[in-house]
Amino acid sequence: EVRLVESGGGLVQPGGSLRLSCVASGFTFDGYDMYWVRQAPGKGLEWVSTISWTGTTLYYAESMKGRFTISRDNAKNTLYLQMNSLKSEDTAVYYCANGLPASGIDYWGKGTLVTVSS
Repeated sequence: EVRLVESGGGLVQPGGSLRLSCVASGFTFDGYDMYWVRQAPGKGLEWVSTISWTGTTLYYAESMKGRFTISRDNAKNTLYLQMNSLKSEDTAVYYCANGLPASGIDYWGKGTLVTVSS
Protein backbone atom coordinates (compact mmCIF):
# COMPACT_ATOMS: atom_id res chain seq x y z
CA GLU A 1 0.00 0.00 0.00
CA VAL A 2 1.40 3.37 -1.04
CA ARG A 3 1.88 5.84 1.80
CA LEU A 4 3.25 9.37 1.67
CA VAL A 5 3.47 11.11 5.04
CA GLU A 6 4.39 14.80 5.14
CA SER A 7 5.73 16.60 8.19
CA GLY A 8 7.54 19.79 9.16
CA GLY A 9 4.82 22.37 8.68
CA GLY A 10 3.96 24.99 11.24
CA LEU A 11 3.83 28.70 11.98
CA VAL A 12 6.74 30.86 10.86
CA GLN A 13 7.28 34.61 10.51
CA PRO A 14 7.88 36.20 7.11
CA GLY A 15 11.51 35.77 6.13
CA GLY A 16 11.84 32.59 8.14
CA SER A 17 12.60 29.04 7.08
CA LEU A 18 11.08 25.58 7.33
CA ARG A 19 12.09 22.15 6.08
CA LEU A 20 9.32 19.81 5.03
CA SER A 21 9.80 16.05 4.88
CA CYS A 22 7.85 13.28 3.21
CA VAL A 23 8.44 9.66 4.17
CA ALA A 24 7.38 7.21 1.46
CA SER A 25 6.54 3.53 1.57
CA GLY A 26 4.72 0.90 -0.47
CA PHE A 27 6.51 1.51 -3.76
CA THR A 28 9.99 1.59 -5.22
CA PHE A 29 10.93 5.08 -4.12
CA ASP A 30 13.99 5.48 -6.32
CA GLY A 31 11.98 4.47 -9.40
CA TYR A 32 9.64 7.47 -9.28
CA ASP A 33 9.81 11.19 -9.78
CA MET A 34 8.62 13.11 -6.73
CA TYR A 35 6.66 16.35 -6.49
CA TRP A 36 5.62 19.02 -4.05
CA VAL A 37 2.30 20.75 -4.67
CA ARG A 38 0.43 23.19 -2.47
CA GLN A 39 -3.02 24.63 -1.94
CA ALA A 40 -3.43 28.07 -0.43
CA PRO A 41 -6.66 29.00 1.37
CA GLY A 42 -9.41 29.56 -1.16
CA LYS A 43 -7.21 28.66 -4.12
CA GLY A 44 -6.59 25.62 -6.29
CA LEU A 45 -3.64 23.27 -6.36
CA GLU A 46 -0.33 24.81 -7.40
CA TRP A 47 2.74 22.90 -8.49
CA VAL A 48 5.80 23.80 -6.42
CA SER A 49 8.70 21.57 -7.45
CA THR A 50 9.74 18.29 -9.08
CA ILE A 51 12.75 16.06 -8.59
CA SER A 52 13.59 13.18 -10.91
CA TRP A 53 13.97 9.63 -9.66
CA THR A 54 17.74 9.99 -9.84
CA GLY A 55 17.70 13.26 -7.91
CA THR A 56 19.71 14.93 -10.65
CA THR A 57 16.98 16.94 -12.40
CA LEU A 58 15.14 19.65 -10.48
CA TYR A 59 12.29 21.97 -11.46
CA TYR A 60 10.70 24.85 -9.56
CA ALA A 61 7.75 27.13 -10.05
CA GLU A 62 8.92 30.65 -10.84
CA SER A 63 7.90 32.16 -7.50
CA MET A 64 9.93 29.56 -5.60
CA LYS A 65 13.18 29.81 -7.54
CA GLY A 66 16.05 30.93 -5.34
CA ARG A 67 14.06 30.36 -2.15
CA PHE A 68 13.07 26.68 -2.15
CA THR A 69 15.25 23.61 -2.60
CA ILE A 70 13.91 20.13 -3.31
CA SER A 71 16.00 17.08 -2.49
CA ARG A 72 15.63 13.38 -1.81
CA ASP A 73 17.43 10.69 0.13
CA ASN A 74 16.67 7.45 -1.66
CA ALA A 75 18.36 5.40 1.06
CA LYS A 76 15.80 6.76 3.54
CA ASN A 77 12.81 6.87 1.15
CA THR A 78 12.42 10.52 2.06
CA LEU A 79 11.67 13.68 0.08
CA TYR A 80 12.51 17.15 1.40
CA LEU A 81 11.61 20.75 0.67
CA GLN A 82 13.81 23.41 2.24
CA MET A 83 11.92 26.70 2.26
CA ASN A 84 13.75 29.96 2.93
CA SER A 85 12.70 33.62 2.80
CA LEU A 86 9.11 32.62 3.35
CA LYS A 87 6.36 35.06 2.42
CA SER A 88 2.77 35.32 3.59
CA GLU A 89 1.63 34.12 0.17
CA ASP A 90 3.46 30.83 0.80
CA THR A 91 0.81 29.95 3.37
CA ALA A 92 -0.74 26.70 2.15
CA VAL A 93 -1.14 23.01 2.73
CA TYR A 94 1.88 21.33 1.15
CA TYR A 95 1.54 17.86 -0.34
CA CYS A 96 4.13 15.43 -1.61
CA ALA A 97 3.31 13.12 -4.49
CA ASN A 98 4.90 10.50 -6.70
CA GLY A 99 4.59 9.94 -10.41
CA LEU A 100 6.20 9.31 -13.76
CA PRO A 101 6.68 11.66 -16.72
CA ALA A 102 4.12 9.90 -18.90
CA SER A 103 1.44 9.39 -16.26
CA GLY A 104 1.84 12.38 -13.98
CA ILE A 105 0.90 12.18 -10.33
CA ASP A 106 -0.12 8.74 -9.10
CA TYR A 107 -0.43 9.17 -5.33
CA TRP A 108 -0.11 11.94 -2.80
CA GLY A 109 -0.20 12.37 0.93
CA LYS A 110 -2.54 14.17 3.28
CA GLY A 111 -0.42 17.30 3.47
CA THR A 112 1.19 19.51 6.10
CA LEU A 113 0.09 23.08 6.82
CA VAL A 114 2.55 25.95 6.52
CA THR A 115 1.41 29.29 7.93
CA VAL A 116 3.56 32.37 7.32
CA SER A 117 2.38 35.26 9.45
CA SER A 118 3.53 37.99 11.82
